[in-house]
Parts: sequence; C-alpha cells; structure tokens
Amino acid sequence: MTKETKKNILNILGNEVLPGKSTIINFNIAKLYTSTKVEIPVIIERSKKPGPTVLITAGIHGDEINGVEVVRQIIAKKINKPLIGTIICIPVLNVFGFLSMNRFFPDGRDLNRVFPGTKNGSLASRFAYQFINEILPIADFCLDFHTGGASRFNAAHIRVDPSNKDLVKLAKIFNAPFTLLSKNLDGSYRATCAKKGKNILLFEGGKSQSSDKEIAREGVQGTMRILHHLGMLATEFEPPIRNGNSLIVKNSFWMRAKYSGLLHIKVPIGKHVDKNETLATITDPYGKMRHVVKAKNEGYLINVNESSIVYKGDAIFRITKELIHE
Repeated sequence: MTKETKKNILNILGNEVLPGKSTIINFNIAKLYTSTKVEIPVIIERSKKPGPTVLITAGIHGDEINGVEVVRQIIAKKINKPLIGTIICIPVLNVFGFLSMNRFFPDGRDLNRVFPGTKNGSLASRFAYQFINEILPIADFCLDFHTGGASRFNAAHIRVDPSNKDLVKLAKIFNAPFTLLSKNLDGSYRATCAKKGKNILLFEGGKSQSSDKEIAREGVQGTMRILHHLGMLATEFEPPIRNGNSLIVKNSFWMRAKYSGLLHIKVPIGKHVDKNETLATITDPYGKMRHVVKAKNEGYLINVNESSIVYKGDAIFRITKELIHE
C-alpha cells in the first residue's frame, strides 16, 4: 500500500474503506425489546481519484417516503458511484419511524429537534450524538431529503439559510422549482451542520406516507446537477437540464380554514394564483354549507393541505408573498 493510498483511507464507524472500493457498513444504533439489533445500512462508494465526500441522507422522519425514494433511486441508478471522491448514502436514518410509519423515535422525540444530541440522553438524542460524531465529520457537503408533514403536500423546493451565500448559490445549481430562504431551526440537523461548518442543502417535496414520481425526479435530478458541479458525476450521466430557474422565495404565508368541514381543493400544487382566485371549497356533510376559499394575494402555491377533512384554523395553503428576482 502506497503512502498516497494510506492517506486516502476513509475511517468510518471503526472500518477502513480504501479508494476505489464499494461497501455497506451497518450502523448499530440500538436493540429491540427482543434483543434484536437495529442497524442502519450506510452505503459507501469511493473513487480511486481523491475528491470531496458527499453525505446523502433521508428518513430523519420515518414516514417521509419521498426522501427515501430519492436516495433509493440514486443508489439503484448508480448515480452514487463517483468520478472522484466519495459518496455516502443513508436512505433511512430513523428506521424505527420507518417501520411504524410515523415521524418519531420510540421515545416520542422528533429526531430533527434533538441534534447534536447527547451521549447519555434519550434514544433519539443518543442516536443524533453518534451520527454527528461518527459520520458527519467525514462529510464535506450534505444533502438531506424531506417531505411535508401529515397530509400537507410540499412543492419541490430547497431550503437554505439566506445568510450563507455559498448555499444560496448551490441551491441555484440544484435548481428545484423553488428555493425557500429560511433560518435554521434549533435542534435540527441543518442547524448542527451549519454550526460545524458543513454546507447542507435540505430538499422538501411531497407529503408523508406517500411516494410521488415527480417529486422523486426533482430530487434525483437536482442531486445529479450538484454532483456534476462538484466534478463527481460519472461520465455516463448527463447533468439534467430543467427549463427555467429556481424561484427564490423570501417570504410566504399560510392561509387557514375559516370553517370546519370537508375540503375540496380546486388548484394544483405549484400554481401561480391571482388575488381572489378560488382555491378550494369547504362544505359540511349535510349539503347546507358551502364556503369558497379565495387567495388573499397573488403568488405561488408551495404547500397544499390534501386532507379531506379540516378544522377551523387548520393550515390549508401556503402562498409565496415575496420573490427575489435576479
């Protein structure tokens, strides 16, 4: 083994991975009541040529299937085999939530609110601590895939902190239909990456417990554009071209239901709507009440509540309020 090869050995979870090698390492996170080990596959692809290390994750919330599908396709299509550097894929971070189809860890905690975790805390906090200390330090750049919570369907978009100009530029390269400028939330994976100097793009698209082909396509193609930008996309792939540039959203607001009842959506996600345009109707089950929901101002619909039944005060539409034109 040459000095150069030794220099480029990847040390992860107690394993050494040589340049040019492919491997799957099981991240042992806990045991079930039955003493059965709970392990998360960490899928590693290394080029013989040195380069950046990209960490691609999904399933922080176990019921967010779209994100899992994006990473699955990246692996299945061999997009994760880099021309240079290393690509690490973890399709399901919260395997507990994935098995039970909910957002949370068995301790009832939201994994995306306990980062960077603690060594002796709750199960979710311990997992976050292990991940942040044993896997994240290896990464130079991170991509994390999410969906809308419950029945709220997110238009495909990237979220970035507007204060990080490098990330704003990378979001434009990913080129999702929308880019939302939003500050990092305390306890989130994204906020922890920022504190540790790791650039991360967070992708949102679709809704929980559902897989959407168009959302998955946006996630996969955006990833390919990023890998091409980093010089990592294998030569057999062409970076996908999407018509138009990502719309940069500075501000948006939620419209809420004025009445409880059955919700009938009249407009598709991502549509540009005019002020007072009809978006939906809310009816009672008995044919006595019919309320028309109209847009409060013009903008793009970036989140639609697809629940069939809503209560008064429920968020039903998120509309862009201010775009940045460049």
